[in-house]
Amino acid sequence: MLWNRIFKYELPTAIEFGNGAVRNLADHVARLGGTKVLLVSDPGVQKAGMTERLTDVLKKAGIPYVIYNEIEPDPDIEGVMRGKAVAAAEGCDLIVGLGGGSSLDTAKAIGLMLVNGGHIRDYVGNGKVPKKGAPVIAVPTTAGTGSELTIFSVLSDKKEKKKLSVGSVYNCPDLALCDPELTVSLPPHVTAATGMDALTHALESFVNKATQPISEALSIQSMKLIARSLRVAVAQGDNLDARYDMLMASLIAAMAFNPTRLGLSHALAMPLGAHFGIPHGTVNAILLPEVMQYNLIGNLEKFKLIAQLFGMPVEGMPLPEAAEQAVVAVRKLKADVGITQTLSDYGVTEDSLDTIASEAMNSHNVPVNPRKPTLEDFKMICRAAMRGGDAIR
Repeated sequence: MLWNRIFKYELPTAIEFGNGAVRNLADHVARLGGTKVLLVSDPGVQKAGMTERLTDVLKKAGIPYVIYNEIEPDPDIEGVMRGKAVAAAEGCDLIVGLGGGSSLDTAKAIGLMLVNGGHIRDYVGNGKVPKKGAPVIAVPTTAGTGSELTIFSVLSDKKEKKKLSVGSVYNCPDLALCDPELTVSLPPHVTAATGMDALTHALESFVNKATQPISEALSIQSMKLIARSLRVAVAQGDNLDARYDMLMASLIAAMAFNPTRLGLSHALAMPLGAHFGIPHGTVNAILLPEVMQYNLIGNLEKFKLIAQLFGMPVEGMPLPEAAEQAVVAVRKLKADVGITQTLSDYGVTEDSLDTIASEAMNSHNVPVNPRKPTLEDFKMICRAAMRGGDAIR
C-alpha cells in the first residue's frame, strides 16, 4: 500500500508495564496530585482479592480512598452518575479503575463527569467532551478490551436496550498501570473471550481503510503475540510468560485501533450485546471468522499476511486461497480455546435480524470497513454466526 494521505497518531496515556507494577500505584497517585482516591472495581475483582492489593499500597502510603464497586457487566450509564456522586460527596480527586473493560470504562467516565457538567449521556458520540476530567489511573485485570488507554467508554442504557459510546481524547486515562500478575486468576473461558476480543481489535484495525503505518505495526505485533500465547494462557493460567504476552497484545491492539476504529464485528457486537446480553469478547469471537470471510475480497493481501502470522502454509497458493487461510486459522484458534457458541445459543433469531442490522449500520466502524455492507450483508453474516460458520461470499 502506498501511504499517500495525511494521518495522525496521538497517545496521551502514559504506560507502565510489568510484573509487580501495581506496587508503584501510590507514587503515581502522588505524581498526579491525588489526595483522595475513588477506587472503581466490581464485586468479582474484590472477591478475588485484587482490590485489596491496591488498597494495601494506598494504606501504606497514607492515601485515603473510597471503594465504588457497583459495576456490572455492560455497565449502565446511571452507574457512572452514581459513581460521580460518590466521588463528589467524598471529596475524591483521582480515580483508579481496576478490572476489565466494564470497570475501566466506568472509571474513565466518572473522571470526565467530575469536571464536566450535565449527564454522561450528553457526551455520547465522538469529540463531544469539552475538557479533560479528573486524573484517572487504569489498572486492567483482563487482557482484551484495551480500555486502559483507549479514547472510548462503552456504556449501556439498559432501559432503552442500547449500547452507547463516549469517544474523546479527554477520556484517555492519565496512566495505564499494567501488571500481568493481576490476570493470572482469570478463568479459562474469560481468558479465551478477552483474548479473542484483543485479536478482533488488532485484526479489524489492520485490514480497515483507516489503517496507517503506526497502527499497522502495532496490529502485526499484537497478532503475533496472540498467535503465540493465547492457547497457552487458556491452558496454563499461571504461565506468566503467556499472561505477559496477552496483556501486551491487548494493550498494543488498543493503541492500533484508537486512531483507526474497527470494523463489522464491532458494529454488530454493540446491538447484539445490548439486545441479547452476549458478553463482548464472546460475541466478537463468534462474529470474527464470519466477518473475515465476508471482508476477504476487500483486502486479500492483508488477509494473506494474517494467515502467515498464524503459521499457515500459504506459499505457492493463489492469493484468494492464501487469504482464506486466515479465516481457517482464526476458526481453529477459536475452537482450540473453547469458544463453540453460536448466536443462536444466545437467543438470536431471524426475527431479530432487521433490528440488529439497522442498528449496526449506524456504527462509526462501518465506513472504515474494507467492504461496504448492505443491511442484507449484515443479516447474512449473522445467519452464518447463528449456524456456527458458513461460506460467505
